[in-house]
Amino acid sequence: MSKIAIIPIDLKENVNFSQENNRVSITGPKGNLFFDVPKGIKAESKERQIIITQDKKNDEKTRALFGLTRAVLSNLVKGVSDGFDKKLELTGVGYRAQAAGNVLTLSVGYSHPVIIKAEDGIVFTVAENIITISGIDKAKVGDIAAKVRSIRPPEPYKGKGIKYVGERVRRKAGKAAKAVGGAGAK
Repeated sequence: MSKIAIIPIDLKENVNFSQENNRVSITGPKGNLFFDVPKGIKAESKERQIIITQDKKNDEKTRALFGLTRAVLSNLVKGVSDGFDKKLELTGVGYRAQAAGNVLTLSVGYSHPVIIKAEDGIVFTVAENIITISGIDKAKVGDIAAKVRSIRPPEPYKGKGIKYVGERVRRKAGKAAKAVGGAGAK
């Protein structure tokens, strides 16, 4: 039995839960999100809490989906009430980012600017080489952040590139440092 799935999800005052067949709808101040609950798993609301249950205990087909369903519904509740954001940091001489509406323009050492258009519900903001990607859907926010980072991932020699705030880039010694260290080893 999943230890995560048996924990009930608390609904805040301004968040509403509704269910139609297997489709769960969660509405809050930031928007509304939907999730299709897998067969063999039930989600029901009791006393401002969402409780996840299995139809058959220890069923192999629904065992893996039991905790997953609870985690996804918890993320939906948090998304419609608080939202999610990821922060990326630009490091490098001449590296710049500009956000205009739902378009992010990056100048990261290529011969052309890289333009990224946001999906529905995603907002870009830029302040002093920090790109903030915000939205109500945790999966979309993480996916867009990974796409932006993949345009110019941080390289290990100079540390230039796009990295998550707080990410530690493991630095390597270059050829010159290796040559100096290797010559004195005779």
